[in-house]
Amino acid sequence: MSGIKKGARLRATAAQIVDAVASAGRSLDAALAEHEDRVAAEDRPLLRLLCYGTLRYHWRLQSWVDSLLDRPLKSRDSVLNALLEIGLYQLGETRIPDHAVVSQTVEAARFLRRPKLAPLVNAILRRALRDRIFETQPSKETAAHDHPQWILDALKTDWPDDWREIVAANNARAPMWLRVNPTHGTAVDYIGRLEAEDIDGELLAAAPQAVRLTEPRPVDVLPGFAEGHVSVQDAAAQLAAPWLIEGIEGRVLDACAAPGGKSGHLLELGGDRVDLTCVDKDPERLGGITANLDRLRLSATLMAADASKPYEWWDGSPFNAILLDAPCSASGVIRRHPDIKLLRRATDIQELAALQTSLLEALWPLLAAGGRLLYVTCSVFAAENEELVAGFLENTADAQEDDVLQNNNIRDLMRDKACGQQILPGTVGLDGFYYAGLVKVS
Repeated sequence: MSGIKKGARLRATAAQIVDAVASAGRSLDAALAEHEDRVAAEDRPLLRLLCYGTLRYHWRLQSWVDSLLDRPLKSRDSVLNALLEIGLYQLGETRIPDHAVVSQTVEAARFLRRPKLAPLVNAILRRALRDRIFETQPSKETAAHDHPQWILDALKTDWPDDWREIVAANNARAPMWLRVNPTHGTAVDYIGRLEAEDIDGELLAAAPQAVRLTEPRPVDVLPGFAEGHVSVQDAAAQLAAPWLIEGIEGRVLDACAAPGGKSGHLLELGGDRVDLTCVDKDPERLGGITANLDRLRLSATLMAADASKPYEWWDGSPFNAILLDAPCSASGVIRRHPDIKLLRRATDIQELAALQTSLLEALWPLLAAGGRLLYVTCSVFAAENEELVAGFLENTADAQEDDVLQNNNIRDLMRDKACGQQILPGTVGLDGFYYAGLVKVS
């Protein structure tokens, strides 16, 4: 296959993936899994760059498409709309030569079985270059900030002084963070191992096992990854395990445990002193925990069950610590999952808050007296975080907030809320996470 045709097929595949998200409501992960095998392995990084980048800047790109088209495309040609967005993204945000972008994106229309629309794609991309459209600022707020209006409104309400910085962080590419397994050395030791492979990294005092790579790398080039010496996990997520099991022994529950990053961390730190049970509703995702723990040479009790219905799976023996990493809007990790901006709706937040409350109320009776429950979300919305926890504390007589941080370096990363603490996305390169430590009193 010629270079143009190979590049065209890649762009056609990217358009199908973006259209699956924007028009069909598929998750980006699911759409990639369905389509990316059509592209050679060595070309998949570029495929992902085009898909992630186009969805990240969807509102701005769409505003340009609308301004360049004389009339909107028909709904049956939505994949061509996605292709135009991909073409504009390449011209405005990548270093791919303009002539290659135009020729291969135009040819992609033929791969998408829209040969009659190939001249239109050519005309739109050339007009964008001629009119220097990439130097213009969109007038609509949604396009200027590349977020749907409901998210902008919610951020302005909850974070009136910080919403612009949150939006900017959401639109940036996320760094790659590693978690070093302490049974195989320190983070400082691992920096040395990386340097031996010409890979640069840096440390974070608040997360002693964390290493941030200067440039993302495939896991198969990371020293000791296959042997469980290191894992990929954002440093903000690495705060959960040490916070939960500080001074804890015995039975520990990781509720809603998939994909198992925090489960592995709990076992790395807890060792033989903790007996970990991992519960997740999705049996397929539970298999991911198994694979993760196998790589780390660790083991736990895994249960495919609904954490909000403990009467179906709990043996009646209390847990000394519970990690509730609650399902949420994921509004704090948009930079890693830009499809969230297209898939989430304002109505989701109250539905999620109801689910989170039901999980808290269902799991609290499983906690031993004097035990600790750590409530965690990767959300920045108050309705899922401090408002929800405050309501739970008000209605639960034996629940009390424990706001003593196990690592004082964390304080510099967090915003104190009425209940709990919030890390905003982009803070020293971290994802957005909310934490609330709760203890059961007599």
